[in-house]
Amino acid sequence: MARNFGFAPIKGRVIDFDRNDKRVFEYVLEREPSFALCIGCGGCAATCSAANFTEFSLRKLNILIRRGENDEVRKIVDRCMLCGKCTLVCPRGVNTRNVVFLTREAFEEFDNYAI
Repeated sequence: MARNFGFAPIKGRVIDFDRNDKRVFEYVLEREPSFALCIGCGGCAATCSAANFTEFSLRKLNILIRRGENDEVRKIVDRCMLCGKCTLVCPRGVNTRNVVFLTREAFEEFDNYAI
């Protein structure tokens, strides 16, 4: 007789970088070279106004873009209010506001090609 202990095996969290779609990352990096300077310090996420009201995190967004996990990026990128606070506090001078703008633009462009 099987017993239920209140938990179940979790789904695998392996990321297959070879199968992920890096088009958004390449699109953003080509148009905003400062994106390559990001060290993931989290200064942008700490000052984010959108993060105070939603589950948005620019640090998480940057990681997901670099990994090529575009389905997750698509879900959260529209939560950014483009206020620019993140750009002001970035110690590496990354134009994070433009990164978000270009990410949105990339999805629009790729969606138009799919039609």
